[in-house]
Amino acid sequence: MQGQVVIIFGMQIDRSIDGVGLATRIRQWGRELGFDAIGFADTRLDATETELAKWLDAGFHGEMDYMASHGTKRSRPGELVPGTVSVITARMNYLPQATPMDTVLNDGTRAAISRYALGRDYHKLLRSRLQKLADRIAAEIGAFGYRVFTDSAPVMEVALAEKSGLGWRGKHTLLLTREAGSYFFLGEIYTDLPLSANAPKETPLGGAPQTDHCGTCRACLDSCPTQAIVAPYSVDARRCISYLTIELKGAIPEALRPLIGNRVYGCDDCQVACPWNRYAQLSGEADFAVRNGLDAAGLVELFAWTEAQFKARLAGSAIYRIGFERWLRNLATGLGNAPSSPTIVAALEARRDHPSALVREHVLWALTRHRAGDAAAPSAKAARPAAPARHTAQ
Repeated sequence: MQGQVVIIFGMQIDRSIDGVGLATRIRQWGRELGFDAIGFADTRLDATETELAKWLDAGFHGEMDYMASHGTKRSRPGELVPGTVSVITARMNYLPQATPMDTVLNDGTRAAISRYALGRDYHKLLRSRLQKLADRIAAEIGAFGYRVFTDSAPVMEVALAEKSGLGWRGKHTLLLTREAGSYFFLGEIYTDLPLSANAPKETPLGGAPQTDHCGTCRACLDSCPTQAIVAPYSVDARRCISYLTIELKGAIPEALRPLIGNRVYGCDDCQVACPWNRYAQLSGEADFAVRNGLDAAGLVELFAWTEAQFKARLAGSAIYRIGFERWLRNLATGLGNAPSSPTIVAALEARRDHPSALVREHVLWALTRHRAGDAAAPSAKAARPAAPARHTAQ
């Protein structure tokens, strides 16, 4: 047993903790709650802080001002949550049983939606599970200081997960693991418990902590439709389809619209191309199962939804957060890239006079492409070259 003085949001409490034993139990409890891996990291992110500053200076964050607004709180956990000395990291697989993404992308009449958004919004589920894990720890040792996060605050999730041994940061900037690829969510518990110093690293397959295994592979870079991965480990969000269809509030740059193809919410191309995703595991979480047939829904069908239908069918979905206007903007772009047909033109004509100037602009752009014979142009298809390996369990 090791004596510790723990600070719980300003209160000092004497406590003796077997850090290694507690870490082992936390891993066990985490797996019982549905997490696929649990790790422990300290709070030093000096190199990551330097990389973030360079990325922001280059303007790669686009309109995501929140990436800079919190200053060093993002890279210094103790500034975001005073008293934090360790971070418990967690990952949970989300890949559902669904129509393969390649099948959807090769059918220009269907809507390609990022696999993570096919079911219910992950934020509440992961936060709830992390809270249950924190409650379990408190039941074992008593009250302690903590806060739970999952993509909900200025937290360097990938850097912390990498430091805790859960995987390595791939060239597409997502966390990768040898046994599960990259189709998973990350979450964290910032805590005042001194767990990181002695806790053993997570070592899947019984080996050493995971280090970079990307080698000379550049499948993710070559597969990006908009060339958003400007260099290994560096993404210009302003060109990323996930940014353009989710984060961007205004008009999608016209030059990039043909390259988006039928991707109407997010983009998984870099993950589909990654050889490590041959080992991706299907999720057993019912909340991540496909809803409303979104794994292969038709663009025309989705574009015909009323706002009331959008709200009713996508309530509790990550897609709901972008709102009906941007949903129509994205679908109009997809329809502009679809193979021309009377059905598609009629669907666009039905929205020609939509009250939203943003929607009208993208509808008129799409109609112009169909009239000019540019829909499903070769340039849009050529933007996604074949990768050396494809995900087979999707």
